[in-house]
Amino acid sequence: MSVLGDFYRLEAGELKPVLESSSDVQLKVADSWLVEDGRVRSLTAHFDRFANWVTQEDPDQKQYLDGFFAEIRRLLPRQGRWFPRMEYHGEQPSNLRLYLRLRQAPSKIESVSLWSYPEPDPRMNPLVKGPDLSLCQQLRRHANMNGADEAVITNSRGFVAEGALSALVWWRGDVLCSSDDQTNWLPSITRDEVVSIATQMGFEVRVENVRPEELARLPIWALSSLNGIMPVRSWVGISDQLPESVNLEPFLKRMKLLGTQLD
Repeated sequence: MSVLGDFYRLEAGELKPVLESSSDVQLKVADSWLVEDGRVRSLTAHFDRFANWVTQEDPDQKQYLDGFFAEIRRLLPRQGRWFPRMEYHGEQPSNLRLYLRLRQAPSKIESVSLWSYPEPDPRMNPLVKGPDLSLCQQLRRHANMNGADEAVITNSRGFVAEGALSALVWWRGDVLCSSDDQTNWLPSITRDEVVSIATQMGFEVRVENVRPEELARLPIWALSSLNGIMPVRSWVGISDQLPESVNLEPFLKRMKLLGTQLD
């Protein structure tokens, strides 16, 4: 297996191994999730989100998606730690646009540090994962060069939207908060999971507009399908040491319970 993982394309209803394309790939849609020893959180939600994005881009793909998802379930490994990615390639013929990249998952990240990208949100299509994926990876590299793990994207008014490759939530006492719809943020399945857990546990949930400096004394979590909940240790230029949330352990336990075994 290469660093990028094994690559498959849906052809005549079957996912078949293919070589990486040397042409310019139009990655219109992508969606990834974690598989650990055959257990997955919210796989149907990932399929539904991918299907929604793809059919908005290309309604003709609807006829292929159920078979595509069934093939993915068949191919997903039942042992080991994996981070597969579904892809929709706009440059291919209509019946050859659905791909699966089967990758081994990188080591789990337990906590992160943040850095604010100094310009307004540079993404072209922040509501769909795929078109801006390369750009978001570049933003994260900028964060790395500035001594942080993740870049925070803000809108033209300076309000926090999300991380380059993560969602962000924060705690005001026992109230779980996140950005409202006045900022553009990718529909996050992990954010939905955390909000659902908070509601089940009786916590108030709130959306709001905040600037980075307003979060300097609050516990913050970065969220992703790969790493789940990652407490934020620090924020470059904002706080050298952010407080920890007392709610972390109960949420981690409940997140683990969301995993279901593949058939």
